[in-house]
Amino acid sequence: MNNILEVIYSRRNIKDFKSEPVSMELINNWLQAGTMAPNHKMTEPWEVYVVGEETRAKLNHKTNFCHAPVVLAILSRHGATEIETAENALATACFVQNFNLAAWTEGVGTFWSSMGNNQKNRDILGVSDDYDVIGVFGVGYPAEINKPKERTPIQEKMKYLP
Repeated sequence: MNNILEVIYSRRNIKDFKSEPVSMELINNWLQAGTMAPNHKMTEPWEVYVVGEETRAKLNHKTNFCHAPVVLAILSRHGATEIETAENALATACFVQNFNLAAWTEGVGTFWSSMGNNQKNRDILGVSDDYDVIGVFGVGYPAEINKPKERTPIQEKMKYLP
């Protein structure tokens, strides 16, 4: 897939992964692509934790991250102000989207879980109070790709201002 619109329209949140491993070299390449995300004043607020089997078991996710071979936690550093903290979280979400799209171009999908935000899981992950957990992600080759869900036409979400 080389056309960015094709990649965007075909990407899915994967809920069933093959056991086939994904090389960390590929994951590092896709994470590096993530760093091209827009981020105000070049704060580069993201941190990536590669979650090992012991930590993964402690997280006790109800689907075990859909049996993905790799699990990542992606964090956003707080800023000096409330506005900077919000900007950092938005930049980190852009980082995640770049990573997701880069992986998808090579047939690898992700499952995004927000479970890292509760205190118990923050403690398991060792996340300090200076960070927000944007998500915990299963990463792997899809065993199944779901059909796209219906989306509201963008025209229904647009307002024209005078």
